[in-house]
Amino acid sequence: MNRQTCLKDFFKYTSLNICGMIGVSFYILADTFFVSKGLGIKGLAALNLALPLYSFMDGCGLMIGMGGGTNYSIQKSMQNDADANRIFTNAVFLCGGLSILFMLTACFFLEPVLYVLGARDEVLTLSITYLSVILLFAPAFLMNYMLQAFVRNDGAPQLAMAAMIGGSLSNVILDWVFIFPCRMGIFGASLATGLAPVISILILSPHLLRKKNGFHLKKCKADLHLFSKIISTGIPSLITEMSSAVTMIVFNFIMLRLQGNTGVAAYSVIANLSLVVIAIYTGLAQGTQPLLSHNYGLQNKKNIQSLLRYALTAMLLLSAVIYAVVFFGASQITALFNSEGDPLLQHIATTGLCLYFTACPFAGFNVILAVYFSSVERPIPAHIISILRGFVVIIPMAFLLSAMAGLYGAWCAFPAAEFLTALAALILLLKTV
Repeated sequence: MNRQTCLKDFFKYTSLNICGMIGVSFYILADTFFVSKGLGIKGLAALNLALPLYSFMDGCGLMIGMGGGTNYSIQKSMQNDADANRIFTNAVFLCGGLSILFMLTACFFLEPVLYVLGARDEVLTLSITYLSVILLFAPAFLMNYMLQAFVRNDGAPQLAMAAMIGGSLSNVILDWVFIFPCRMGIFGASLATGLAPVISILILSPHLLRKKNGFHLKKCKADLHLFSKIISTGIPSLITEMSSAVTMIVFNFIMLRLQGNTGVAAYSVIANLSLVVIAIYTGLAQGTQPLLSHNYGLQNKKNIQSLLRYALTAMLLLSAVIYAVVFFGASQITALFNSEGDPLLQHIATTGLCLYFTACPFAGFNVILAVYFSSVERPIPAHIISILRGFVVIIPMAFLLSAMAGLYGAWCAFPAAEFLTALAALILLLKTV
């Protein structure tokens, strides 16, 4: 693969995957928009308190997909077809096992978990309704993410993108139908979101049924070594999603303390837009992953360095565009979700958007570096970056800065945490170059 071909493949894979991940992020953004119109501040607060568990489930799907897809791509580039099929089969086993755990949570443990997260009274009831349906669709969510990753690594990024966008568009349409004409409230929003991955899997099914596709189920026992390999490679993707969930949990507690349900609703606007932004960076990183893994299997270090350079350049350009849109459109973005015209919600969210999203280039750098290290079988630096941004830095920063400067401090905690993590990530990169 020469430099021109490398750049062409980079644009092909990343552009398609960014579009697809933006589509996936609209699963929840659509829910937020329609719930805000149909149920107001309490609906927004309920949805935001439910999002951490949803993000954890999403993260598990991405973990299996990225971990399985990366190892599959490396084995295929080395022409180890039997091992590649065993990786796919064990990824399916992992999806099944985790799906059972999420469904059991929906049936037996949901109320105490949401109570711990801060949900009370009517907001608790709405959150339970939403998450019960979502978690019962766990098999579809996990299999969808896993299959998308394998299809993308099997040389069909266009189909993976079509599946992601198709599922997202169906969610937007069904959200409107279930919430307004059918008057199904937050249950309708969750049902629409749960059906979206089912539709996405149907779009992927032609590739799965082709004789020429590169991965197939193989008759074999569950392999704990392969489980460990898939999880170890994919866990940075889980932690990337979990960092969003942890950030939401911490900020929900802080907002409840500072401004009550209105503060949580205001943060809901920021949190949901943040999911879209992180999805863009995740799409860029995931689009680069098959190319990195393939070249790693071929031991082509020159192409690996070029791909990383392309990814970081694209990230900086995207960050500039994203922040310009947020900064100049903060008031209009907030107004879209402020159906009751609450002036306090409008003020809190508008100010928060401008401060919170100064984190863009640092967050993008961290997401790309974590996936880069995983793609070239260097899990330890990937784990360090993911754990720093997901837990170690953001939690103390949020409580410290909010105690020192109230709401302004809370909004600055996320960019401060991502900046400190980016410094650590840069040091890890320089040590391995």
